[in-house]
Amino acid sequence: MSLILASGSPYRQRLLSRLGQPFEVVSPEVNETPLDGEQAEALARRLAIAKATAVARARPGAIVIGSDQVASLGGQILGKPGTTSAAVAQLRACSARSVRFYTGLALIVPQDPEPRVHLEPYEVHFRTLGESEIRDYVDRDRPLDCAGSFKWEALGIALFERMAGDDPTSLEGLPLIALTRMLGDAGCPVLKPD
Repeated sequence: MSLILASGSPYRQRLLSRLGQPFEVVSPEVNETPLDGEQAEALARRLAIAKATAVARARPGAIVIGSDQVASLGGQILGKPGTTSAAVAQLRACSARSVRFYTGLALIVPQDPEPRVHLEPYEVHFRTLGESEIRDYVDRDRPLDCAGSFKWEALGIALFERMAGDDPTSLEGLPLIALTRMLGDAGCPVLKPD
């Protein structure tokens, strides 16, 4: 049975490759616009399910992994900045504050009628950041495609006071601890069972 990652994200692809399982990548066409009044955690969950479902419809015999991450600063959703000026503004707003990340994970297995779903929260506490530090960071790490405007696995670690959560891989967009458990529960263990 083939394993498919329903995402075009190079970050998620890199994370999934850590598990040593062969997989395909199919980028789903899903509208990621939040619904009116939709909170960050609900959006992450809904989009993870939508991405997995879209690919599973096209590939009904495969195991499909969908994931989406949403960042929230004081209840406001932080999108991917896209530009240097937007990244600088986002980091300026995050200085000396905490950002809560919600990573939705959906696993569709052909024999199950419903997707298996998990939501992984993770919190990042930013230290007080000076304007030159912010600009230097954005110029060097180029986090323009990252919610929250940082890459924690790279130079972004220098922006933080501390991090809090169960699975740091969720910050890159794919919570591997939950995923390995879900795959095992679905009869597709990552490690050879006894």
